[in-house]
Amino acid sequence: MGHVDAQGGAGQRRDGTLEGPTLAALRDDAAADLPTTAALRHALHRVPERGLYLPLTQRLVLDALADLDLEVATGRALSSVTAVLRGARPGPAVLLRGDMDALPVTEQTGEPFSSQHAGVMHACGHDLHVAGLVGAARLLAARREELAGSVVLMFQPGEEGDHGARLMIEEGVLDAAGSRVVGAYGVHVMSSTLPVGVVASRPGPLMAASDQVRVTVEGRGGHGSKPYLAADPVPVAAEIVLALQTMVTRQFDVFDPVVVTVGRVEAGTKENVIPDLAHLDATVRTFSPATHAAAPERIARLCEHVAAAHGMRATVDYQRGYPVTVNDAVEVDRARRLTRAMYGAQGWHEAEVPVPGAEDFSYVLQEVPGAFVFVGATPAGLDPADAPYNHSPRARFADDALVPSSAVLAALALDRLAQG
Repeated sequence: MGHVDAQGGAGQRRDGTLEGPTLAALRDDAAADLPTTAALRHALHRVPERGLYLPLTQRLVLDALADLDLEVATGRALSSVTAVLRGARPGPAVLLRGDMDALPVTEQTGEPFSSQHAGVMHACGHDLHVAGLVGAARLLAARREELAGSVVLMFQPGEEGDHGARLMIEEGVLDAAGSRVVGAYGVHVMSSTLPVGVVASRPGPLMAASDQVRVTVEGRGGHGSKPYLAADPVPVAAEIVLALQTMVTRQFDVFDPVVVTVGRVEAGTKENVIPDLAHLDATVRTFSPATHAAAPERIARLCEHVAAAHGMRATVDYQRGYPVTVNDAVEVDRARRLTRAMYGAQGWHEAEVPVPGAEDFSYVLQEVPGAFVFVGATPAGLDPADAPYNHSPRARFADDALVPSSAVLAALALDRLAQG
């Protein structure tokens, strides 16, 4: 047992932080609970659902929480679950999040608990996120007497492009405990790149903002043999593609990069027909709020002016996606300290650079200081360097990753609430 501080908190130092024995108990209890969390993970994996409406997933979550004495509410615009765990003593509230939706991927893993829904798969590990959050809830419920405050459990649909976190914020998840949460934490498992169980993160930008752009070049159709009698939008579109690549290296700081990838080009119907229109679809990734703010105007200006130089017109439809996921430095320090205390120095990896993927937990971190961390889930026998990556139909995730996922989330909540 840890000593009791002047305010009566078991297992806490006088500065409010958790002591080693408390953290060791969390780690060990999470490991002992693995069969239960893994069984839930397998059940979720068999019935993946996409988007904002996830009735089967929601039912599994509600059943898993039923005996924990929580205040549970479901969403109005989406199949979310918000559960509040009240501590024995008053205090602030913190939030723990797990996203629930799957991807339009046909599973090829051969797992005995593979998807039973054709063309849908938990290829990004959200089944582990849900099970890990339920595991954290069990760890915290068993320590209710140690809690001075509340924990909001955010089970969120619609992460894969449907802005589920923003919708849950609009429905009040950040204030579900009766006051605004003072910290927010989430995990994301990785089917490769990290050894199983290793936790990784960094202060500041962790994941990119992701926007979408559709450019339409308006020309004038004609016969392919006489382009001078037409206004051919195809070479103009091609010029825009190349000019975008030059622009991002000349107008943005190389240490705060912008990535523009044109993934789709569409024009014409036949090789000897000059079309009226050419279309480009691109993704734009930025890594700071400043570049995220500047990118739309600069991209639109380039496209419009290249087209104008050829006597044509370009229209740019710039759609904002997810913001930059920005970690609070103090909260990353907390995650680093707690992880190392539970799993040793080798249990923590300091990420050197952000990840170009995007994440809608960014909406939460815009409102509340917090930390988002990665947890290695590379299965035994696979090399993290070349194992199938998240979103692959062959992506496999080790159940063992559920242990640090649950333990770290629970420790973050306990430690932040101990701070007051």
